[in-house]
Amino acid sequence: MSALRLDQILASAAVAFLLTAPMPALGQQTEPSQAGLTDPSKPGAPSSGQPLAAPPASAAQTAAPATTPEPDRPADPLASLDPADRAVAERVRDLLATKPNPIFTDEKVQAAVEAFYQKRNLAPLWLDKGVENARSMAVIARLKNADADGLDHADYKTPAFAGLSPDALAEAELSLTQTMLTYARHLQAGRMPHRQVREDNIALPQRAPDPAVVLAAVVEGNDAGQALDQFSPPYENYQKLKAALAQLRGKSAGGAGDGIAPGRVLTLNRKRPMEDARVPQLRERLGVPGEATDLRYDEKLAEAVKDYQRSNDLPPTGNLDARTVKKLNPTNDGRIDTIIANMERWRWYHRDVRKSRVEVNEPDFTLKVIQDGRQIWTSRVVIGKPSMPSPLLAQQMDSISINPTWKVPQSIVRNEYLPAEAREPGTLARMGFRMKRVDGETEIFMPPGGQNPLGHIRFNFFNRLTVFQHDTPDQYLFAHVVRAESHGCMRVQDAPKYAEVLAGMVHPELQWTAEKVRGLYADGIEQEIPLESGPIWIYLTYQTAFVDDAGKLQIRRDLYNLDSRTLAAIKEARAIANPALVSKSEPMMATPTSAAPAHRRKVAPMDQVRS
Repeated sequence: MSALRLDQILASAAVAFLLTAPMPALGQQTEPSQAGLTDPSKPGAPSSGQPLAAPPASAAQTAAPATTPEPDRPADPLASLDPADRAVAERVRDLLATKPNPIFTDEKVQAAVEAFYQKRNLAPLWLDKGVENARSMAVIARLKNADADGLDHADYKTPAFAGLSPDALAEAELSLTQTMLTYARHLQAGRMPHRQVREDNIALPQRAPDPAVVLAAVVEGNDAGQALDQFSPPYENYQKLKAALAQLRGKSAGGAGDGIAPGRVLTLNRKRPMEDARVPQLRERLGVPGEATDLRYDEKLAEAVKDYQRSNDLPPTGNLDARTVKKLNPTNDGRIDTIIANMERWRWYHRDVRKSRVEVNEPDFTLKVIQDGRQIWTSRVVIGKPSMPSPLLAQQMDSISINPTWKVPQSIVRNEYLPAEAREPGTLARMGFRMKRVDGETEIFMPPGGQNPLGHIRFNFFNRLTVFQHDTPDQYLFAHVVRAESHGCMRVQDAPKYAEVLAGMVHPELQWTAEKVRGLYADGIEQEIPLESGPIWIYLTYQTAFVDDAGKLQIRRDLYNLDSRTLAAIKEARAIANPALVSKSEPMMATPTSAAPAHRRKVAPMDQVRS
């Protein structure tokens, strides 16, 4: 074999050896003296002018070093604020976290305010870049005009933002928020709980607005001051009184331009009645019907004057003398106070105005039926005497009872009927009453009939004060000017017609008429006309000031002294920062339900109802 052939065989063997060698052996490398470089002094090293590829790295060398991940840091809620607002917001956050809070004494209000500010990342409500904004100016202007709603602007302190440090700006920010919420509460629900006016004879909801709703309103409204209008009582009567208040305040205090003028004493002469130009105005003031051209001082008007004198601690002569004229002419200041008291009472009623309703004005002794916002019928009523006043309430009417049985309330049984029976046995039987003993107590009731004090008809609206409306055999009472004669319930002059109107509103397809109602009297069986599906609501109100259909302010006598009590309670409440609006029995008024509880259907006899 030649030398060349031998060399080829050896070279082939060397290649085969390399190909069959284990792979890990191929991966073993000597550690370079420097990363990415080899020592040029070693044999076989390339020249320094040639680039040198780095040796392949092992899996251990290519793995990333193990590190502990850092936790995510919470985003700064104040980062988006202007630096001037941020400084205020930081202090606002601290003030809201203070317990007890020096600005918000009511914990629920504080919680609502804190949630509101947190939702807006603590951005000030009344400042932009540390400067008072248009929203603040609008609300402050509204607060300074609080008198227009029968409130007192002095009760709503407003801050001055100019020139304050960030800490002072934060306090001013929250103070204005608190003042604005107080104003909205007073505007909607009144300045004090109505139990401070009368403890046990008012059943009205008097609900304060949700602070979150108030705050949202001033943020979303184009004019923050006007946005507060939505918390005013929604009743037309209230808005008319507001306009009358502005008109009176525009006049000089102490005088009344539409008062009855002084003049000669008017006395009754039945044969030749005196005539006087003041008679139409006097008749209107006392609520005596008559023609505007009739100037005669007649018997009906003289009797009305006598009733007015008797109820106002004047000698009941029936003569229109100087003292009576002076009493009939309230000053502007007096009428302003009367309007303010009435506006306050309108705040106690429901926020949603019922389009179909019965509205009783107790001091005016009248009832109005309103359907779809339009008056369709009116009547005279008799209300409770001052010692047993009719209540204030708003309640859904339930039914009309024909031929009701009257179960006499235990208070009347004990205080009136049993003593009368003891003085003259047989008195109650002669009057048509019947007596029985139940669980050790004497119960007195009168079956249906024409002599029943409820008459032939009872109008039911179930309430915790157990009052209702009804017919009466004593129709002569409706001729009186002052008609405060009952134990608290209200007597309606034309009860069959009233039943026709109410039943026609709820059941027009049945074509109820007053004659059809009277036709049910004969059998003496108690029957019921349901009204629940109407629904018709009844409002018992106490309006000593109201604007009539002709746009004229009317003032009525404060029969139950509610005006004086309301004004006194307002004066007392002004010294209290946040009077609670939570009554002793909560809630005082139930919201309307689609179906009445079973016990409500037992309308006759009714326990503890007043006539």
